[in-house]
Amino acid sequence: MAKYTSIEDFSPTPPAPVKRPGSKVLDGLEVIIDGWLDDDKKRPRKQRHTSRRVFDRLVTEYDYTGSYSPVQRYIKAWRQAHRQPGDGYIELTWAPGTAQVDFGQADAIIDGERMNLHILIVTFPYSNMRFIQAYRGETAECVCHGLRTIFEHIAGVPGQLIFDNATGVGRRTGAKVIESKLFAAFKLHYRTTARYCNPYSGHEKGNVENAVGFLRRNLMVPEPVATTLAGLNTTLLTKCQELALTPHWRKQQPIIELFAEDVAACLDLPGVGFDPVRYESRKADKTGTITVDDNFYLAGPSFGSRALTVAIRHDVIDILDETSRPVVTFPRSYDHQDQTIFTPISLLPALIAKPGAWTNSPVRPLVPGTVRDVLDAADATDRARMLAGINQASTATSFTNAITACEQLIAVGQDPAGPGLGMLARRIAHGAEPAATDVDLSIYDLLPKTTRTHLTNKQKAQVGA
Repeated sequence: MAKYTSIEDFSPTPPAPVKRPGSKVLDGLEVIIDGWLDDDKKRPRKQRHTSRRVFDRLVTEYDYTGSYSPVQRYIKAWRQAHRQPGDGYIELTWAPGTAQVDFGQADAIIDGERMNLHILIVTFPYSNMRFIQAYRGETAECVCHGLRTIFEHIAGVPGQLIFDNATGVGRRTGAKVIESKLFAAFKLHYRTTARYCNPYSGHEKGNVENAVGFLRRNLMVPEPVATTLAGLNTTLLTKCQELALTPHWRKQQPIIELFAEDVAACLDLPGVGFDPVRYESRKADKTGTITVDDNFYLAGPSFGSRALTVAIRHDVIDILDETSRPVVTFPRSYDHQDQTIFTPISLLPALIAKPGAWTNSPVRPLVPGTVRDVLDAADATDRARMLAGINQASTATSFTNAITACEQLIAVGQDPAGPGLGMLARRIAHGAEPAATDVDLSIYDLLPKTTRTHLTNKQKAQVGA
């Protein structure tokens, strides 16, 4: 009672700091800790004392017997007391029509195969609108293709793109960023600009940094399943639109409504879309093989030692001849392959000319056993004739359809190198099988044998049927 009767001022006062238990165990060690932390100011940031390191040194060098917590609390208080006026973060404001760009990674199931994908994230910090596109890599072709897809989806071009030194877009050397030629052309095409942040300061583009984790958790868990990567990307754009129906975390308006202001501030799309392709020259070796990104691609033996052009896109590699005519197209491989990448069609002409090479050719393991056995047993002339038929049918449809047609002809005892191969391959390609009929067509085999054929009444009736 006496305590309160002696108080004259009952005005509220700020809470006084509470001395935590255990703080006295550091008596006499504070000066040592202060010296270590002061010396840290002269060292690189990544080689300064952590609370754990200070604790370990106290135990080893000064026989400290207390727990870790008092050391941790002391260092935290020391750093707060010695914080410089310029330390800390500033809340940034973003004008409408500005976008941030970054990459993350996530798994997906594409055509039954698990793939680790690089997810391109584009956000508009004014509205918090977020977009995602998935690719096999982080090359300039991937970035430009993803940005073009999003630009066309929103029918506008952000006036400024905020990047770190993402692979393919730019390479940082000290404070200088050297842009890739493809991305520089992309910027000119869409009349936009790019700014590069400090890659070690995520707060400079914190909106997209947060969006990487948000979209991965909300759109990639569990792993999405799609037939193609393009199909997955279409689905992801649709889901991004659905997420935009939620309110902004601070402005309490639907994101889609705020995004309308972003779009209104964007530049107009050009009349034609940018083709994100990189052309490079290659000299084929004597087998017609070239190298792209540490992988070997076979143009064909007929292109041996010739100067070729390679069109490199985010998903395919196109090989062109000296006059820029297409030779062959391959799916682009982002993983190192220990074998040459080829299409069977590119080797068939050489095998026709040299049928003896069939036994050790890379095409042979790709052919099913029934067809392979026939080719193995055939002499050089018959093998070349059969390979020529397969080549012709493959050119008209595909190698797979041609081989399937061969299997079916062999199964019914017909000549797999005959004229029926091409027709059957076309029917297979179009999903059309010959219609069942009771008419005996064998009578037509009699027609070429004589200049004039007299049919019996029974045969005439069958033809009329």
